[in-house]
Order: sequence, then C-alpha cells, then structure tokens
Amino acid sequence: MADPARLPESTLVGLETGERELSAAWGRRVVLAAMSALVLAGALGLLGVRTETSTATDGTWHLSVEHASVARAGLDVPWQATVVHPGGFGKTLTLAVTGDYFDIYETQGFHPEPSATTRDAHTLYLTFDTPPSGDVFTVAYDAYIQPASQQGRDATVAVLDHGATVASVHIDTHLLP
Repeated sequence: MADPARLPESTLVGLETGERELSAAWGRRVVLAAMSALVLAGALGLLGVRTETSTATDGTWHLSVEHASVARAGLDVPWQATVVHPGGFGKTLTLAVTGDYFDIYETQGFHPEPSATTRDAHTLYLTFDTPPSGDVFTVAYDAYIQPASQQGRDATVAVLDHGATVASVHIDTHLLP
C-alpha cells in the first residue's frame, strides 16, 4: 500500500500546458475557424456561379447578355444573348465576340447554331439566320467552365448591322479556385 504522505495532491502535477502547446491550440482554432468560414460561404451559395446581365441600347437596337460574372471550373454557366430590333431583322444577324473569351468553356454548342463563323486575330464573328418574323432574336451557349481553367476572361459582345456595330456590351467572368 502506498504511503499517503507521498501521494501528490493532484493528478495533474507535471501536466501543465506549456507555451508550445498553447500555440498549437491557437493554430488549431485558426484552422477550424477558416474551415468553418469556407463551409458557411458554401452553404450560403457564395462560392457558386453568380450571373449578371449586361445591356446596351443604341437607337432602335437593344442587346442583352446574361453571363456568369463569377464561376468555378467544372460548373455549368449561363450565356445568352438577346437582340431586340423593332421591325425585325434582315436575313442574317451577326454577333461579334472577343475571340478568346470562349476559351475558358467546354461547350455543347450554340442554340441555334450559327450559319457561319469566322475569326480574325481578335474577334469571333457568329452569323445567324434570323427568324422569319418577330423583333427578338435569342441565342444560348450551352457550356460549363473547363476543369483546367484558372483565370477568367472578359469580352465585348456586339451586334453588327451591315458590318457596323449597332450595340455592344462589355462582359467579365471571374473564376474562383
């Protein structure tokens, strides 16, 4: 049997928290707080796709482009251009888009498909057959951000009438890691 005079008053003797253990505890708290903030941001939808609609009106032409303003690689994103012109359109309608903008996308294509496409050093020209009647033309781009894309892009989208720009908007897509 142990001598009661030799027993310590507490079982915690020698187990005091040192400075090294305190800094480790604070490090764990900081990491847990950062992880909690990330989970909360995801739960609130702050890390997903955010869309924006950019519009321009020039005389009787109106252009509206819905696009992802913030996205992440691998996510589906909207891209839709709507052109309104009272009195309708000619036989074709041409949209001019900054050439490298679509490089961040994987695509299933345009709906409707362009009847002709061409590209110079800076601009992609998409020529569409217009509807037989009506004042509204809409084209959608079915796409998602490429898994390897790390940087966003910006572009100018313009409506051309006989080669002249009649309405244009600037769009910007930022990518989060």
